[in-house]
Amino acid sequence: MAERQYDWKAIAKNPKFVELHHKKTAFLFGWWIFSCVYYFLLPIGAAYTPGIFKVKIIGVINFGYIFALSQFFVSWGIALYYSHVANKDFDRLTRELIDELHL
Repeated sequence: MAERQYDWKAIAKNPKFVELHHKKTAFLFGWWIFSCVYYFLLPIGAAYTPGIFKVKIIGVINFGYIFALSQFFVSWGIALYYSHVANKDFDRLTRELIDELHL
C-alpha cells in the first residue's frame, strides 16, 4: 500500500488551518503565561513575604501549604478546561479543515 502524500505548504496557507493555529496558539500562550506566574508566585512569595505563607489556616496547616496544594488543583482545572475547548473548538476547526481538503 502506497503512503499518502500531503501538500503541507498548501495546508499551512489554508485559511481554516491559519485560524486553527492562531486560536490554539493564543489559547495556549495565555494559559502558559498564567501558569508560569502562578507557579513562580510560590517561591517568590515565600521568599519575599514569608509572613503571609506562615499564617495558620486550619490547625498546623498554613497558607503556604494551601497555596502549594492549590497548584495541583489549578493545573487539573486548566487541563479540564483545555480538553473542553479542544473538543468544542479545535476539533471542530480540524474537522472543517479535513472536510475542506478532502483528506
